[in-house]
Order: sequence, then C-alpha cells, then structure tokens
Amino acid sequence: MSDEIPALGARLSQLAAEAPDRPAVSCDGRTITRAQLESASNRLARAYAELGVGQGDYVTIAVANSIEWVQATVAVWKLGAIPQPLSPRMPDAEFEGLLDLTPRALLVGRADPRGVVPSVAADFTGSPDLSDAALPEAVSPAWKSIASGGSTGRPKLIEAGGDSRYPADLVAMGMGNEPTDTQLVPVPLSHNTGFTSATIALATGQHLVLLPRFDPERFLRVITDYKVNYLTTVPTIMQRLLPVYHASAGAYDLSSLRRLWHVAAVCPPNVKQAWIDLLGPDAVWELYGGTELQALTFISGSEWLTHRGSVGRVVAGEMKVLDDDGNECPPGVLGEIYMRPNPGSRPTYRYIGSTAKSRDGWDSLGDLGWFDVEGYLYLADRRVDMFTVGGRNVYPAEIESALSEHPAVLSCLAVGVPHEDLGQVPYALVHTDGDVLTEDDVKAFVAQRLADYKVPRAVEFVDTPLRDDAGKARRSAVRDQVIARLQG
Repeated sequence: MSDEIPALGARLSQLAAEAPDRPAVSCDGRTITRAQLESASNRLARAYAELGVGQGDYVTIAVANSIEWVQATVAVWKLGAIPQPLSPRMPDAEFEGLLDLTPRALLVGRADPRGVVPSVAADFTGSPDLSDAALPEAVSPAWKSIASGGSTGRPKLIEAGGDSRYPADLVAMGMGNEPTDTQLVPVPLSHNTGFTSATIALATGQHLVLLPRFDPERFLRVITDYKVNYLTTVPTIMQRLLPVYHASAGAYDLSSLRRLWHVAAVCPPNVKQAWIDLLGPDAVWELYGGTELQALTFISGSEWLTHRGSVGRVVAGEMKVLDDDGNECPPGVLGEIYMRPNPGSRPTYRYIGSTAKSRDGWDSLGDLGWFDVEGYLYLADRRVDMFTVGGRNVYPAEIESALSEHPAVLSCLAVGVPHEDLGQVPYALVHTDGDVLTEDDVKAFVAQRLADYKVPRAVEFVDTPLRDDAGKARRSAVRDQVIARLQG
C-alpha cells in the first residue's frame, strides 16, 4: 500500500485541521466536532500509553455504539495499536475464549473475567492534565481485528491483512460515498459491517451518526432529522422497518437517502422489492463477501430487477464455483463458492485461532451458489453448516460445543431453521443420558456460554444418537426433516 496514504490516526488529524468545526460523530442526541474528537482521542491515546499500550498491541473495545466507542478506537489507531471490538453483552465463557487467542494490552469497557489484562471503563478519559496535542504518526500493523465464531466450534479472530494506511477514499469511491455525506451506522460496531462503515465515514470526513441500539422508529426518525444520505444495513433491519414506516409514512422523510447497501445475508425478494419501490432502484445496492475480503460482488437495484435473486458480479478479487471433486461448475450448476484476491496482491486477512478452508490457493467461506451465463452470482438457500441470524453468522459446531459441556448431553446437533423476522434461528436436537432436562434448562445453559442470538429458539429431545461412530452427522438431511416437521 502506498506510503502516501496516511495512517488512520493521522488522517483524522488532517481532517480536524482542515475543518475543525464540522460535525464528526453524533449519537443519542449528542454531537462532537472534528476538533473535539481530535482533542479527546489524543488525550485518551496518551492515557492508554501510560497503561502500557504500544504500537502493534491489541486493545479490545467492548463498548456499545457510542461516541466513547469512536474515541477509544481512534485513540488506539493513534498509538499504532490494533482495535479489536467485541460486544459488551457477550457471555463470559465466549469472551474468555476470544481473549485466550492472543495477548491484549488493554480492555476497554469490560473487565477480564480471567483477571489477566488491565481494563478501563467505557467512559474512561484519563487525566485532564494529559496533553491533547497531536501525536507523531503511528501505523498499526492491522487496522482492525474482528471476532467470529469458528466452523470448528471455537472462536477466531479475522485480522485485516493491510495496515492502518487504509485507502478509505478509494474504497468510498467504489461504494458511492461522498465526503459531504451523513452516514448512519445502525448495526453494532463490534461487527465487521459496522466497524468498516464507521471507519470509511470517519476517514473520508463524513458525518457519522450512530444508533446505540436498533429501534425502527428511532432509525426512521434519525434519517429524517439528520437528512441521512448513506447507510449500510442488513436484511433483518430492512424487514423490521417496513411495517413501522408504512404505519406512519407521513411521519418520516427518506428523500435524502441516496444509497442503501445491504449485506451479511440473503435479502428476501419481497423485502428488497419494497425498498426499491421506496427509494428507487439506483439507491438500493447489495454486497456479497466475507470479513476476509478475498473477493466481492456488487449489484445495483436496477441490475437486480433483471437478475432477481442475484448478489451481483465480481468487482474485486476472483470467485469460482467448484463441485465436490474440485472441478469448476458450468453456469447454472450449484457448487461451493471459492475466492481469492487478485494474483500478486497482498493477503486481505489473517486468521487467529483457525485456518481457512482452501483448495489450491482459493478459500471457501462455506457458501453454496452458482453463476449464470452473464457472470451473475446466486447463493443457494442455505450455507454449508453455517447459517445467519439477523445477518450474523452462526456455526452449528459452536452451539454444539456449548451443549456438549452439559454432563447429561450425550450427543447433539444444531441447525438453522427459517424464521419470519430473523431469516433463520438456531434449533437444537439433544440426546441425553436419561436425566430429566427441560427446554428451558438447555437454553439457560447455552445462554451462559454464547451470545443470545446463538441460543436455540427450540430444543427437541431424541432417544437415539445423533452421530455415527465416526462422529459424523448428515446435518442437511436432519435440517430438512426438522423443517418438514415444523411445517407439518
């Protein structure tokens, strides 16, 4: 990456010097200017340095969407350290599992359950005696490190392959951002979609507006009041907004919204059509790709109307669809999607705690799909093992690993089943040793170990083993049987 691109911390200092009074971040009725963000983050960076944070160190930020989250992240960049966001509501067991993967210098917003890493509160500001003057430019070896559930049942970190000299202007150009935009980020900043969207907004000088938590009325009111031009969201949110908007359409003005991206899960066609009808086809865009960023597809609303169900054509990196023997599938034939960055480019990610599923230098995220003759990609109605709950990835093995910790559970399976609001939700099948376990017992046990969206919505008890002697299970067949029973 070109040395002419400043590191993210230095880039924000430049923007503050150019227009100190322009709004930088708003959340929950409060706004700070670029100059105020610069002052607060410089002082906070010095406070973190006093606590031992240095260049290349990991700093975990377990803070809800807020101005405090932004200040903490910018302070970490200014030290050349690596921000690693986590949900503040994550259960201790899952939190500990992620902390065990790599050393941290500091936790912000939450104490270490193991008592190992020092921590500060979410609203920590350091001593008022600390200088708020600009710091020397420092380059972080990775500009983010995002947590993800692992397909092996263990958590992992996905560390950005590039350093903090992040080409935000170039990315924004490809995504349709304008420097004068007001961008709303309605999803958690602990997720890749939220983190990346906020980074682009900050580094291109946009006015970043955050929702502390999703509420459909508040979402629509923020667009109206702040005249939001740009946002990236997920299909679950799009679906929840529609009935609220239509119930009081005259109360909300969406005319300022020039670009809406949706990511993270397949959008139901009726939901996408409804948003195209509301905003026009040129405003509604879709992106497909993983946190790993090996490759991406884009599709505009206009293209989607002539290729309904597609997630678009490849715009970055390379993708192909392979059968089980590794042969490339012809157009229209379902297979597993593999992707890689353009040959000769730098790696786009590094895994910590896991390894990629690869074939001859091509990586798979476990998705099934096919290309049509025009090169438009279509995803199958389900992923390999993994499923999405409200746009968030869930791996069955992660739920099964938690279930298996219960002494009464002999074997178990978790599958994703359709849900009207969230797209899919977890469904667990449990084989016990004869002890009396209730559905509530199982849910409470998993809730102590995993985030709430990974907790099974329903539990089915069975009296025969769910796996063969080799530990294998025909998960797709089991899921189909469960769905058939539910529909019956």
